[in-house]
Amino acid sequence: MPESVEVLISVVGVPLTGIPTSSVITAVQQQDYSASVWLRRRDKLEHSQQKCIVIFALVCCFAVLVALIFSAVDIWGEDEDGITEENCSKDCRVVLVENIPEDISFLNNSTSHLPLSIGLYNLLNQAIRVVEIVSPQWLLNSSDNESTNSTELTKLNAEVHYINMAALTKGNLHSSFWVVDRKHFYIGSASMDWRSLATRKELGVLVYNCSCLALDLHKVFSLYWGLQYKDFIPSFWSKRLFAVSNRDTPLNLTINGTKALAYVSSSPDVFIPKHRSSDLEAIARVIQEANHFIYISITDYLPLIGRNTSRYWSRIDSLIREALILRNVRVRLLISCSEKTHPLTFNFIWSLRSLCMEQANCSLEAKFFNPRVLQFSSIYKLPKTAMSFVFLTVVYFLIGNLDWEGDEFTFNAGAGLVISKLEDIDDRNFTVVEQLQAAFERDWFSHYTIPLQANKFLVCNKHQIKPMVLLKATACEEAGGTLAYVATVATSGIQNSPHTGYHTP
Repeated sequence: MPESVEVLISVVGVPLTGIPTSSVITAVQQQDYSASVWLRRRDKLEHSQQKCIVIFALVCCFAVLVALIFSAVDIWGEDEDGITEENCSKDCRVVLVENIPEDISFLNNSTSHLPLSIGLYNLLNQAIRVVEIVSPQWLLNSSDNESTNSTELTKLNAEVHYINMAALTKGNLHSSFWVVDRKHFYIGSASMDWRSLATRKELGVLVYNCSCLALDLHKVFSLYWGLQYKDFIPSFWSKRLFAVSNRDTPLNLTINGTKALAYVSSSPDVFIPKHRSSDLEAIARVIQEANHFIYISITDYLPLIGRNTSRYWSRIDSLIREALILRNVRVRLLISCSEKTHPLTFNFIWSLRSLCMEQANCSLEAKFFNPRVLQFSSIYKLPKTAMSFVFLTVVYFLIGNLDWEGDEFTFNAGAGLVISKLEDIDDRNFTVVEQLQAAFERDWFSHYTIPLQANKFLVCNKHQIKPMVLLKATACEEAGGTLAYVATVATSGIQNSPHTGYHTP
């Protein structure tokens, strides 16, 4: 055999002649090995690049998610005044304020308090840096509309935000409060409407030098402030909106020289960040801890959800029933009687009254407040307050912005203030509750109230007697731009009981 065989072969396009076959095979194997190593390295490189791309995409998604979470509510930066939960002031002064229209007169020796307009003016005089106001309306001039008023505010370098409550909760904004320099505040039933300062009966409290509570109320303001232009409710709230106090951990304060506990509540549930108590939770705590009596003054009492397609809403109604039957707590309900009063209100009050029939130590009294019983003039608005006084253990008062209807707490935005006396404090020293009790009893015993009576039904709402009454109302503009209504009423088969507001067959 020949020692070697010469072949003609081309490796990677290079002609090879005169090379032994074994050498060519070895060279080809080395080339193949190098190519396979290069291919494996390229695969690893591509895999690494893919992993990097995936990791980068995940990091970007996480960054976007974090940005969305923390931008869900537009929160202010660090407080310029440096007020924190650790250094806030707890020695507070509380002043009761109210607006009583000129056509409502009480006895000369009856209780009176600082006029609302003067109180708000005094509060503005305390302002140094910033005034934060939440109001359902802004109409301080009867001849203008809300857009005109907001335009004037903008010209004065005020920042104005609007909340689209219809898109957020299908409800309305009912909260009404001021926060001044995160140190003083007002909360009550009055909105920034000229009627609240003139023709409506309103009640509220001014709180001075109480930055702990003011900071907590400021957090509610900040939540509203960040919801402008939004048509969705954030899934997460910023930590800056977490409550300072709640019903389980209230603030320990000194109010008018007396040791007390206090916290801020709000509604609805979808507007409540961490640690905040809802208005319903606050009301439940006040009623459940009452063991002597409860005084309640409200605009509407209707334990229903939905006025058209209604279903029973028992959250508050059942608590009152438990207090009456199980603990023998004496209850007084003072309810506004106006054209907006739902006819079923009287049915539910009679249902509560029936619980105490032939029951010892069970007492529920109900009266309806209407200073314009036989008139169709400006709409009367009773203060939206709930006051509970409990002797022997704890004394509470709660003031809020919502009527006691299911829809109010489910859809509408409100804020409340709860203050209670410590158990070892003498009742006589807790002047705020004394003042509120005096205001309640003044209204309760006034000649403007109508008691609930057997075999008679109140007519607060003209629609209750629509088949029998023809009403012709003409809007007349008086001097100063206020509206009044001139009513001509023709009755058929109905007699008015003088000065009672009742109709009897």
